[in-house]
Amino acid sequence: MILKNLQLTPVKKWVLGISLTFIALFGFFFLSIYCGWWGKLPDTEELRNLNQNEATEVFSSEGKLLGKYYIFDRQPVLYEDLPQHLIDALIATEDVRFYEHSGIDNRSLLRVFFKTILMGDESSGGGSTITLQLAKNLFGRKDYGHLSIVVNKVREAIIAQRLEDIYSKEEIIKLYFNTVPFSDNTYGIESAAMKFFNSGTKDLTLDEAATLVGTLKASHYYNPRLFPERSLERRNVVLSQMNKYGYLPSEEYVKNRVKPLELDYQYFSNNDGVAPYFRSQLKKELSKILDTLENEKGEPYNLYRDGLQIHTTIDYQMQQLAEEAMKEHMTSLQQQFEKAYGKNAPWKREDILNEALQNSKQYKNLAAAGWSREKIMDSLHRKTEMELFDWGQKKLLSASIADSLQHYMKFLNMGMINLDPSTGAVKSWVGGINHKYFKYDHVSQSRRQIGSIFKPVVYTAAVEAGIDPCTYYSVREVTYEGGWTPSNSGSEEEDPYTKYPMATALAQSINTIAVKVLFDVGLGNVLTQAKKMMFPDDLPAYPSIALGTAEMSAAELAGSFSSYVNRGKAAKPYYLTKILDKYGNEIATFEPQVAAQPAFSNTTRQVMIEMMKGTVNSGTASRLRYKYNLPNDIAGKTGTTQNNRDGWFVGITPKLISVTWAGTDDARIGFPSTYLGQGANSALPAFALLLQKMNARPEFSDITQAKFAAPSSTVQMMLNCEPQKRDNFLERLFTKGDKPKKAKKEKKEGLFGKIKGLFKKNN
Repeated sequence: MILKNLQLTPVKKWVLGISLTFIALFGFFFLSIYCGWWGKLPDTEELRNLNQNEATEVFSSEGKLLGKYYIFDRQPVLYEDLPQHLIDALIATEDVRFYEHSGIDNRSLLRVFFKTILMGDESSGGGSTITLQLAKNLFGRKDYGHLSIVVNKVREAIIAQRLEDIYSKEEIIKLYFNTVPFSDNTYGIESAAMKFFNSGTKDLTLDEAATLVGTLKASHYYNPRLFPERSLERRNVVLSQMNKYGYLPSEEYVKNRVKPLELDYQYFSNNDGVAPYFRSQLKKELSKILDTLENEKGEPYNLYRDGLQIHTTIDYQMQQLAEEAMKEHMTSLQQQFEKAYGKNAPWKREDILNEALQNSKQYKNLAAAGWSREKIMDSLHRKTEMELFDWGQKKLLSASIADSLQHYMKFLNMGMINLDPSTGAVKSWVGGINHKYFKYDHVSQSRRQIGSIFKPVVYTAAVEAGIDPCTYYSVREVTYEGGWTPSNSGSEEEDPYTKYPMATALAQSINTIAVKVLFDVGLGNVLTQAKKMMFPDDLPAYPSIALGTAEMSAAELAGSFSSYVNRGKAAKPYYLTKILDKYGNEIATFEPQVAAQPAFSNTTRQVMIEMMKGTVNSGTASRLRYKYNLPNDIAGKTGTTQNNRDGWFVGITPKLISVTWAGTDDARIGFPSTYLGQGANSALPAFALLLQKMNARPEFSDITQAKFAAPSSTVQMMLNCEPQKRDNFLERLFTKGDKPKKAKKEKKEGLFGKIKGLFKKNN
């Protein structure tokens, strides 16, 4: 009817009718979106209470960021923390009329319609405002088939206008910077600033801010880590825009555009960055703890969404130095290890490789699927392109699963933990040589035979029971009931008529004497002593425990040995101090777990420290002095297990306990010789290198310059004995005239039984 009343030509009426129909259809289409027919739109209440996933952050004892747990790497920041040049860079580049529009820039939309759509000029720019981008960041886009782009754009326009009604321009800027995606799966400016420049947002320089804003156009294409040249070019475009719109004086523009792109990239993935093994262990612990805590809604906290702040005992600098020391030593040790085996390496043996293949997950999965052994082995030997770890490089080559398994079987691994003996606070944690390729943690998960590391417990029990440290024992081998004849591991044949006091025997790690001391003090007393020192309850109740047949983790050993410098009280390793929610409210705290009673007397403690100082000054750990030239006050104990499978070192200083293990993950592959596999060579150097590095840092002087208290006069008298004696009684007994007989082994029965009384008098 309206068209009939208008004095229009038929063509004009047709055009007008089409236009009105189009407007009506679009109005209906818009209404359908507005009413939620294409999916519910967020209402005002929801927009007022935006809840975004936030990464949980892990901090060192000094408050430095160790890493994060997240689905999307996002950390919020306040508007006050946004530098003005960062805000200016965003507005000049993304939305120059931001303060003039109410969410939708009509001028930009017209430009896009005429220049970009009708004239095909892609350089004319887009029509998306900061508020429209915020709407997209908050709620994402959905798939609506061929209408996706239109439906999503309309939805974003509606949400943008609602956001403008609720929030001020400053609040929108803050929300935008907290939600916008940057390169490398990073969400929010705070996370991006920390990841790419190791800086808080408020400390970003102009060129750094321009670099990050520049990535928003295409976060992958302009990723400054992957494509530094592109990123640099894009950064200068941002600076140019700032100059063009009056946000940056020409002289500042010229000065900043010639600056090089300098990143200080921080890895926060599970495999990379500082303390990856520690963070992996911490995550397991946190999962259990958070299940017992409830947020304001009465729900358990979520590690990946709730933006928690986890505070730990880890010393950031010491952790870095420990990782450096491990890499430096293990790179060299691996070369020695492979060279010593040469062509006869056990990982090259077909029987060992085939057994390893049959125990692999790939083999078991294929076998469960009904594959024959022949078909499985053929599949496991089929070559493809793969990346293999090696010290100093990553190898990309054509290899099979069998090749890969054989390659990784040869690698030595390491676990090292350092803690404060007064509290058990863990200061550094090195769980292995590379978390990406070797997930198994050798600090807490791995329990290995501890070898001679257990001997100090035997001697502690002896001193505590009243046996004089200057009691002399013959080095001679003894066969005990059941036919067990412990021997010593020295490369040179020992004089069977030599006797040593306990102090020398411990320093030189003499097996035969350790067992004799155990029999004198009693197995039960040794096990009781170990329990007082927080050793596990499942220690094997056999005399062979004197030589370290028990299996323990590095963490357990560190806690037990802390008793020697903590007034006799063992301290259980702990690494969590407190957990805060995203608002900074404390939701959990953790205290040290120190034994209530001393495990031994102060006199015994002093005696044992002096005896273990002897291990370092003149015994099996003396290379700390002559090779590494360490002047520090150090006590310690080396350990090596049967067939040279495990090397251990416990380093004790007045304010630091260090336990290091080295070996292979495959029990069939040990070190080819005691010379190479002994704890003094395989484990001790990592501690030595760490202490060297700490000595060079003034910030560690409180630890490195700490001194053991001088032993009491009583203790000095107790240890005032010759380091060795000639056993004249046994020499006369086993020689005829001037010609010595071939040395025989003493026995608990027969001849030994007859001379038992006399033997004890001379020992």
